[in-house]
Amino acid sequence: MLSGQDYLDFRVESSDYRLPYGTHPAQFIDLFLPTTPPKTTILLIHGGCWQAEFDLVPLGQLARALTKHGYAVASVEYRRLGNGGGWPNTFLDVGAAADFLGGISAEYDLPLDRLITMGHSAGGHLALWLACRAQLTATQPLYTPNPQPIHAVVSLAGIPDMAAAVTREICQDSPQNLLDGLPNEKPDHYAVGSPVNFLPLGVPHVHINGKDDPIVPIDYVREFVEKAGDEARLIAVEGGHFEVVSADFFDPSWIP
Repeated sequence: MLSGQDYLDFRVESSDYRLPYGTHPAQFIDLFLPTTPPKTTILLIHGGCWQAEFDLVPLGQLARALTKHGYAVASVEYRRLGNGGGWPNTFLDVGAAADFLGGISAEYDLPLDRLITMGHSAGGHLALWLACRAQLTATQPLYTPNPQPIHAVVSLAGIPDMAAAVTREICQDSPQNLLDGLPNEKPDHYAVGSPVNFLPLGVPHVHINGKDDPIVPIDYVREFVEKAGDEARLIAVEGGHFEVVSADFFDPSWIP
């Protein structure tokens, strides 16, 4: 089973372009392009319990591997706990990154008619949340008019239920730090920041989880999938938390 150190030691792959979508040093996209016209675009979001000490570098190897299967990949960096992230900035950043794609799609030949979000761990939470943004109303926090449409989500050991994550101490105290309080203290933050509160999502979402994942237990994800009420499925794989983002292990058939 791969360890956290194995994850940090994944081979480094440089992107084809690094494009800022904001003025903060953590607001940029690393763009990985296939050698032929892409069949669709994947917005890839790294994890690390929403903490600033973890960045997008380990997912470069997965992004590059996805280009070999014909995908354009926009790997997102964003503000995290410790470098200006948390409530609401982490959410606003990934939303801004998704919307930014619309402005560069023609220049970089990025098809957005079937945009897929894909995220690992905390990034899986954010990938799912991007698919929820269209349900927000103008009176709710985090609302953005005309958000970039998301057509499918691949959650790799993602964290879809933030209140349950607090109860189960997933990522220790990071969920409540991200949402600026416990569920009973900031219910409005959990209402709009936790994908479970938007079910059914209205788009296909696939959840890939290691059977022995000690960080995001598979039964926690299964509970979310079973209550989804729409096109959701759970794929249980051998291993723990990090195999699902290894280019040597990832199966492109997981992508809907």
